[in-house]
Amino acid sequence: MILDVKSLGKSFYQGSRKIDALKDVSFQVEKQQSLAIVGPSGSGKSTLLSLLAGLDQSSGGEIFFAEKPLHTMSESQLNQFRAQNIGIVFQQFHLMPHLSALENVALPLDILGREDAEAQATEMLQSVGLAERLTHRPHELSGGECQRVAIARASVTRPKLLLADEPSGNLDTETGKKVMDLLFNLVQETGTTMILITHDLKLAERCQHQLHLVGGQLQ
Repeated sequence: MILDVKSLGKSFYQGSRKIDALKDVSFQVEKQQSLAIVGPSGSGKSTLLSLLAGLDQSSGGEIFFAEKPLHTMSESQLNQFRAQNIGIVFQQFHLMPHLSALENVALPLDILGREDAEAQATEMLQSVGLAERLTHRPHELSGGECQRVAIARASVTRPKLLLADEPSGNLDTETGKKVMDLLFNLVQETGTTMILITHDLKLAERCQHQLHLVGGQLQ
């Protein structure tokens, strides 16, 4: 098992009103599995992904990643652990605008101090079909190309877990399908565990397992 989530909750206040974004969420994910978490807008999907990635702190519950307790780690410990073990693909790409495609993909490797960062980044960009776009910056790329760069960046460290938050949400239907085909093929080839956040039931069915999140609770 790579992920064990126990009674996870996330609450915040709007004035004096308490909002429960997530309530008593529990599930497990085995190594090399693909899991889709499906739900309508506002159901808590992105909140859950942020907690799993260690980008936000829960209000209660536990998250064990390969038996390591993420919920007890300090911010610096989480940053290091995430860099070594987790890749994230966002809907909005979140590429560094002043960096080239190659530099964006090499960045996680640079942070980890890898001496072969440029060579590995080049190889990863070639694998997503962007061998001719290495020196292009995000504003010189199409939306589909930007998302492929983002997928390459998330995958270049060979993470144990890949988290994808509506990765085709900003793309047209045809481009989105091509990007998702690329993502699923890459996950299968590398044996990476993936959690896909989506509202698209057809896309969710491409994963081995599905969970439905409604009103912050698993149904």
